Amino acid sequence: MDKIALIADSHGNLTALQTVINDIKKRGIKHIYCLGDIAIKGTNPNEVTDLIRENCEVTVRGNCDHLLIYNCVVPLQKWTLNKLSEQNKNFLANLPFSYDFYLSGHLVRIFHASPRSLKHIFNPLHSNAENDYRNFEITDPKDMFENTKFLGKTENDPVPDIIGYAHIHSPNLFRYKNKLIFNTGSVGLPIEIDNTDLDRDLSHFSTMSSYVILEGNLNSKELSSYSMQLVRLPYDSEKEIEKIKNSDIPDKEILLRNYLYAQS
Repeated sequence: MDKIALIADSHGNLTALQTVINDIKKRGIKHIYCLGDIAIKGTNPNEVTDLIRENCEVTVRGNCDHLLIYNCVVPLQKWTLNKLSEQNKNFLANLPFSYDFYLSGHLVRIFHASPRSLKHIFNPLHSNAENDYRNFEITDPKDMFENTKFLGKTENDPVPDIIGYAHIHSPNLFRYKNKLIFNTGSVGLPIEIDNTDLDRDLSHFSTMSSYVILEGNLNSKELSSYSMQLVRLPYDSEKEIEKIKNSDIPDKEILLRNYLYAQS
């Protein structure tokens, strides 16, 4: 059987990405798919993009990747863009919005955020009705399986059996009717969701990177067994904190606060 590692949301965190890729290779996994948001918010955007380009046979576009190339306006975006080689700029500029493949007879579709746009958000862990995503919130799981113009699909295209996405930085997995939806979580800026601890905020950054492993018969339309594994692993967040402190990256205080809070 084949194994595919699905990673996302590295956000320029080279230490975390190196840790995850090393873990994937130790497991003997040869297929790595990336679900976007590669460079912005970390001090090593070019090196991270190099690693993604060199190790991932499939990469789809994230909202931050799109903003970086097509709507680069804020200082952090401009700083990041200036760090990228022309080869990496072209790589990000030409990423697709989604990718379909068969695994053990099941059609799997991966995208960064949703089938509607790079801004729409589906978060089964908590509502976004009270924040900036309130006008872009997807609440019905069936909407994640839509064949939309945004994805270049029509009503004549097959409907996926399994959806893999990223964007919310919090890993999860659940069944919807006879279908499956999973979120990879984040490599570089993982977020935990607290549902019961009233002494903490609802969500907070973490030092535990996450990714997903799918196992089955890749590119086979014959129905057979498949499985999924969620992997969590720590990385040296202190190393990233020192990089931020010693850099001239914009919004340094905000970025440091995220990392430091993850350690608390």
